[in-house]
Amino acid sequence: MFESLSQKLEAVFKKLRGQGRLTEQNIAESLREVRRVLLDADVNYKVAKQFIDDVQKRAVGKEVLNSITPGQLIVKIIYDEMVKLLGETKAEIRFSQNPPTVILIAGLQGSGKTTFSGKLANLLKSKGLNPLLVAADIYRPAAIDQLITLGKQIDVPVYSDRAAGAVKIAVDAIDHARKNVRDTVIIDTAGRLHVDEEMMAEVAAVKEQTKPHEILFVVDAMTGQDAVNSAKAFHDRLNFDGTVLTKLDGDARGGAALSIRAVVQKPIKFIGIGEKLDALEPFHPDRIASRILGMGDIVTLVEKAQEQFDQDTAVKLEEKLRKSQFTLEDFLDQLREIKKMGPLSSVIGMLPGANRLPANAQVDDTALVRIEAIIQSMTVEERRRPSIINGSRRKRIAMGSGTTVQEINRLLKQFDEMQRMMKKFSRGGMKRAMQGMKFPMN
Repeated sequence: MFESLSQKLEAVFKKLRGQGRLTEQNIAESLREVRRVLLDADVNYKVAKQFIDDVQKRAVGKEVLNSITPGQLIVKIIYDEMVKLLGETKAEIRFSQNPPTVILIAGLQGSGKTTFSGKLANLLKSKGLNPLLVAADIYRPAAIDQLITLGKQIDVPVYSDRAAGAVKIAVDAIDHARKNVRDTVIIDTAGRLHVDEEMMAEVAAVKEQTKPHEILFVVDAMTGQDAVNSAKAFHDRLNFDGTVLTKLDGDARGGAALSIRAVVQKPIKFIGIGEKLDALEPFHPDRIASRILGMGDIVTLVEKAQEQFDQDTAVKLEEKLRKSQFTLEDFLDQLREIKKMGPLSSVIGMLPGANRLPANAQVDDTALVRIEAIIQSMTVEERRRPSIINGSRRKRIAMGSGTTVQEINRLLKQFDEMQRMMKKFSRGGMKRAMQGMKFPMN
């Protein structure tokens, strides 16, 4: 997420920190470079100009020029202004005091509206709500079937009527929700390949008849300035409450995220970070600014870990560590928990300094899969007592896992080193030892 933007900004900051003394002139030169980086990332020209002007007003003050660490102080100013640009605080969905809460999903075709509707339903269900999905896109081939499939995957009902129009479907769905004790109605509307009057008229009619408590505009983050332009067109017609940025796990340059709120003056509420139905995050301006500037996002990383790791299991694991009984079976269990947190590249991207990795460095997301295959190809006895794995056993494990003997050797060596590290710690062993486990990088 934002890798290219983050790495280019880090190059500017490195040069800035290296200045022996800051003057108004070299500050201005550095900020011109920052503006070029923002424009390269497809940030709206007016937004980039205003952002640089705001930073420059604060950066040329006496407290910066006379600071012991002026370069770091300017980076802090840029961070503060970026948080302000992104919205300052997390924006929540507004729920009605008299259920059902109606949430209208709008956007262009291909932006990811239907998938987001499923993700949102999954998120709300995890928080104890009872959502109903509504298939009001009656034009796109298989749109209704796609939503029904998503609903089955997360065990959320889908209301559809292939013989009715979008407005009637939406109105009837709300009545259906009341009768079936569904407290949230998520209406997936139709989109087009571009903004046109027919689409706008229909979604405006759905809004008029359903009186939604929340309207979310879904936009593909990879479309850059086009995303901002379509957001403005939809907002002028619908006056939506917030935006959702999808496909941020792809080759998104970051321009949409940094421009869209400033242009439409409505908060970003969610970001999509993958295809899976749990790959949806609330938008935290301060955390995203921190990621962009290479400071990491430890808070989100900890939250993800807390969601996946069971407390009772952690206690039992700690006990095994103290008694030096940690086996490859236990290690396999931990790898599976880490995989649930998302792609390894995404997890590493939340660590401070990740933007300092070489531009061509790729975290091998298949590393965990290969390690899992190796351990699964072992017998129970081999997992519990790796010391018995001799040359012939290593060949058998390599053939069974589709890997090489060298990979088997590397894993066993690293596991042996990790076990020795664990013996040095009576508490917190797993946390420190996992840091010693190296995952392959291309």
